[in-house]
Amino acid sequence: MIHLAVICCGRAIPLLWKVIEHESATVSFAEYKPMLHLAHQLLADYPDIMLLGDRAFACHELLGWLHNHYWHYALRLKTDVVLRGIKRHRSATVADLLPGRNQATFFRNVGLWSDGLHRTNLVLATAASAKESWAVITDEEPSLNTLWQYGLRFCIEELFLDSKSGVFQLEGSHLRCAKRLKRLYLVAALAILFATTTGMAVQVAGLRQQVDPHRHRGLSYLKIGLRYLQGVVHKGRTLLRPIPLFRQDPAPCFASKKAKEEHDYAFDFSFIRVITCYAPS
Repeated sequence: MIHLAVICCGRAIPLLWKVIEHESATVSFAEYKPMLHLAHQLLADYPDIMLLGDRAFACHELLGWLHNHYWHYALRLKTDVVLRGIKRHRSATVADLLPGRNQATFFRNVGLWSDGLHRTNLVLATAASAKESWAVITDEEPSLNTLWQYGLRFCIEELFLDSKSGVFQLEGSHLRCAKRLKRLYLVAALAILFATTTGMAVQVAGLRQQVDPHRHRGLSYLKIGLRYLQGVVHKGRTLLRPIPLFRQDPAPCFASKKAKEEHDYAFDFSFIRVITCYAPS
């Protein structure tokens, strides 16, 4: 399944998806190019869009498309990618330039791959809390904020969990037909959107602790919405009108003080010592 999702309040909300039969987890740009075109049409009224993607997506075709459609991006690179135009290096791989622990390095106007045709900005960082170093390319000014922006991509892992064992048990359908699974996921995607916006309406109405007893919000808006909707069916609660997705979360979700501390530690890059480097134009 190839997903395009909107990041909102620590979760990814499905926007577009495609199900294909494929032997590998890596897919070509041609497979998801039509999704990008459709997303560009649907989001035409939103001029400031940033695409986040893992290491499997960065390629010549995608960067060309992003440039032509004026989308920003924060994409992770594989460590074997060849870089051109790095100061003191005629060419080097990402692995050759990874900084030491608790360090970050910024490069501007770096040529990518052996031909160096695409030039971009690059952030390399090794955080103490991370299992491996990050190499993130962006069209914006390279900074520690680039790492925070890319970190939002991990919200889609929660979507995968909710789609499977977390909530909807899609793997329990045992479907092996791509077209049928695509249609089934439409039901799940609509349920995710409806339940999430219901959960947000519950928060705004001050009714959250009816279904989430934590002092601070300890459940996702999706699960708050689902629990509240169960009460509508079984306890006679009033069905609330769903509201638009929050632009900013009024009550960030932390089930415990320990969870909050772990979250802050994982995405706090302020302790990283920055070594700024400039690539020649």
